[in-house]
Amino acid sequence: MAFALPELPYSKDAFGDILSAETFDYHHGKHHNAYVVKANELVAADAALQGKSLSELVVIAKNEGKAGLFNQVGQIWNHSFYWLGLSPVKQTPSAKLSAMIDDSFGSLDAMLEKLKAEGVGHFGSGWALLYLDGDKLAITSLHDADCPIAHDLTPLLIMDVWEHAYYVDYRNARPNYLDALLQNSINWEFVEQNLDGKGVSRADQAG
Repeated sequence: MAFALPELPYSKDAFGDILSAETFDYHHGKHHNAYVVKANELVAADAALQGKSLSELVVIAKNEGKAGLFNQVGQIWNHSFYWLGLSPVKQTPSAKLSAMIDDSFGSLDAMLEKLKAEGVGHFGSGWALLYLDGDKLAITSLHDADCPIAHDLTPLLIMDVWEHAYYVDYRNARPNYLDALLQNSINWEFVEQNLDGKGVSRADQAG
């Protein structure tokens, strides 16, 4: 079964000035879709890859040095997880999640500032990641199409810092883009759900 472009969990115009419908047209409809199309071509050309899930292919591509495949399947998963982590309605973390945030970073504001700094300071294209490390929350960044699956990390939230994620609305102002999303548009319910360690499966697709 071929991989598919997942539907957005909200309308393209739901975020107002924070993320425009035009951004979703290009980012989801063209960039994300292009990874799906190319991944399907690569899988169709290699019988050994067929029937493997998206997450399985990330690991196979990494272990076997299949850089072209890794870029496509990693980006399908990264983008799918990114969309799920956004909310057009402002949310606040639950008491449980807030306690973990306070324990790991001191406060929500401190965590958001650290996540923003990670994304802003990341040179070139990539992703800023909030993940679960034992019973603590931690932050790192990944380059280009690299993916938390490839490092056996437990993802909670991923922020796209490729230029195509924000250029339509923010031009080259990556800090403004990250600040707008982190302050107003995080799906904290999704973040808390991923504390169960099953975050990878929520953006996975069967082969």
